[in-house]
Amino acid sequence: MDAAIGFVVAHGDTVDRARLSWLRTGAAPQPEALASAEIGQAPEGGWPALWAGDVASVDATCFRLAELDDLGALGRPPARKALDWLVSRQRPDGSWEEDESLAGDAPEWARPGDPEATYYLTANAGYWLSVAGSLQHDAGHADAAQRAGRFLGAVMRPDGTWPSYLMAGWLAAGTLYRQTMFYESARMQVVLNDRLASMMPGDVAQLAAALRRAGLADDDWLLVNARRRLAATQRSDGGWDSDAGDPFEVHVALAAIRACR
Repeated sequence: MDAAIGFVVAHGDTVDRARLSWLRTGAAPQPEALASAEIGQAPEGGWPALWAGDVASVDATCFRLAELDDLGALGRPPARKALDWLVSRQRPDGSWEEDESLAGDAPEWARPGDPEATYYLTANAGYWLSVAGSLQHDAGHADAAQRAGRFLGAVMRPDGTWPSYLMAGWLAAGTLYRQTMFYESARMQVVLNDRLASMMPGDVAQLAAALRRAGLADDDWLLVNARRRLAATQRSDGGWDSDAGDPFEVHVALAAIRACR
């Protein structure tokens, strides 16, 4: 962890270093770090993605909520407004899709009308409503998270796999766990554990951080195995490889720190 901390200090920006301080010591971030993390919020409450123009994106909003969580800022008005926006975007069956106007620009994991994208976005939005909603004791957030859990559980296959991307698996498992759907979550965790050896280190860090934040015990067998793989794949500079490229390696290091804190 000392090496990972050093990597973030050396390569991170102001927000990254503020996230590191919060994760390590619970130190309140400086106002400029919060302002930088919250900048660009659309009037309705979500944040646009780089590919979305001025239209708020479910995926981008969940990414911002993850950053704000690392700053201890989920109780601040911008995060509450973003969660309210997610609730307003939930579909009648409990799922989420990006705005139809983004169909021509959205990457495959966020493309409106694509079932794999729908499952991933539902797992992502359901996860943050489960985590943040429990902090704020908001009945609307809790109801939306429950509906998301029911959708994810209903679409999950009998063998514990899911009809979407790898990342959707640990977000869905975390959502189901928070919604006390422990059997369904455990089935997904078994599949995730079987895939650990073939995962990129960045994925392992994100998995461990998400499930630890969802409430799995520190000595849970999946988290223990994930941390062992992180120890085996850490580079000499303290960082880990990310299939999303060098700019995301600081996020991977922060996720690893979050998983082991």
